[in-house]
Amino acid sequence: MTLAATRTALIAVDLMPRIVDQNLGPHRGADVVNRTARLATALRRAGGTAVLVRVERPNIAEQPPGSGFVPEMEPQDGDVVVVKRTIGAFYGTDLAAQLRERGVDTVVMAGLATTMGVESTARAAADHGFHVVFAADAMSGMTTAEHEHALAVVLPRFGDVLDTQELLAQL
Repeated sequence: MTLAATRTALIAVDLMPRIVDQNLGPHRGADVVNRTARLATALRRAGGTAVLVRVERPNIAEQPPGSGFVPEMEPQDGDVVVVKRTIGAFYGTDLAAQLRERGVDTVVMAGLATTMGVESTARAAADHGFHVVFAADAMSGMTTAEHEHALAVVLPRFGDVLDTQELLAQL
């Protein structure tokens, strides 16, 4: 597999302090952030797109503390920012249109949690016709067992599963 950076977007899901700071498995939130930030930097430098996704609870005027992006994932010029109000980042947003406007045909998934926001967004991406790639060690589950099951059984059914180093080598 070869990634064409200018047609690739990294979708970083829910890298917000209130989620990153939870007890996750198998990867600590800080490690997921570090790997995702490395991927975002490399992709931006190669002419690709970084998509930063955070969740807001619907019908709540004031969001809980820690609902912004972690400092390492603050949006930069040219990034796409998505505020979702459901589990996935496509429903009720213009994400698919923004990716198509940029000529994106491949999305690399990273973030938290593997079987929640990441998987839901990835399934919708596939439904929208995007090729999906999973950064296996730039995401983590609420438990190690659910993360490993997703990587071994579920996610390979609709995308490629690679680690950060393999993806960086492609960029």
